[in-house]
Amino acid sequence: MDFTTGGRLEVRITPDDVGKRVSVRYLTGEPEPAPAFTDAVGVLTSWTESTLSITRRTGETVRIAESSLVAGKVVPAAPARRRGPAASAPELDRVAARAWPPVTGEPLGEWTLRASGGFTRRANSVLPLGDPGMALDEALRQVIEWYAARELPAYIQVSTGAEGAQELLAAELETRGWTREVSARISVAALAPIGDLDADTSAVTLSRHLDDAWLARYQRSSGEPSPEARTVLSGGPSVWFATVAEPEGGAPAAIGRCVVDGRWAGFTAVEVAPERRRQGLAKAVMTALARKALDEGASAAYLQVETDNDGAHALYEGMGFTVHHSYHHWRASGQDSR
Repeated sequence: MDFTTGGRLEVRITPDDVGKRVSVRYLTGEPEPAPAFTDAVGVLTSWTESTLSITRRTGETVRIAESSLVAGKVVPAAPARRRGPAASAPELDRVAARAWPPVTGEPLGEWTLRASGGFTRRANSVLPLGDPGMALDEALRQVIEWYAARELPAYIQVSTGAEGAQELLAAELETRGWTREVSARISVAALAPIGDLDADTSAVTLSRHLDDAWLARYQRSSGEPSPEARTVLSGGPSVWFATVAEPEGGAPAAIGRCVVDGRWAGFTAVEVAPERRRQGLAKAVMTALARKALDEGASAAYLQVETDNDGAHALYEGMGFTVHHSYHHWRASGQDSR
């Protein structure tokens, strides 16, 4: 990371750069006997009372005393992507939202309030893409009231780490006492190589219909799936369900879901029975769904995986997926999660 001009470190950022992506170097301890430095890259979300706040692409906020700054500069809004389809964070967030549609949706300016009886945070949170059409505090008040009327906690889904992401909104929510909970990564890949994977897809059955057998393997189905769950899972522009049946019957060995939306194919709910893992079933499900999506004209793939699911991240990285950006669910202060 090069901060120098003519061999001299410079701080070339000011409070006027709030909202821009910056790279800084700063002292992490006492200058004597030997100074220790570290770097931070992210969006400058505030600079008040001699303290800077920088939100990294992961959503983590770093606070730095102005007096400890050694160097700093504005950098491009998003790093160049080496591979994978190009897209802004709002484009991907909108596509992903159409693939996981809520039972009830209502606009608040350019924001979308979503509710589905509590089935997943994604389908029960605000998608804040754009301007709510009013001051932020008033918008948040209306959000809290809207979810309270449905006996749901108020969540806002906020993206970080790519062009058009919402680090500034995340910082505003934090200052108002909202709590960041579950985080996930959206990863992208070219679709054709997934369809070309060397996988035995002969046992994979594809269907437009969401049946009870598929739901018996789905991890979010505890007991009888709710009507809201069925509605969300069945919704989307062009939905396909994949199933690998067990010869002896019972819950399937593996399942998956894919939603085709223009150039995008979104993969969700790829699950394998614990005793059948490491047998190539997830790969077979992904390959079969990718081939169907290619037949429908899609060329790019995406999926969403919670940050702490290391096994899934390793699997998908092996298929060519790379992280595009992250998103986080922020819960209103004083409300219990469900």
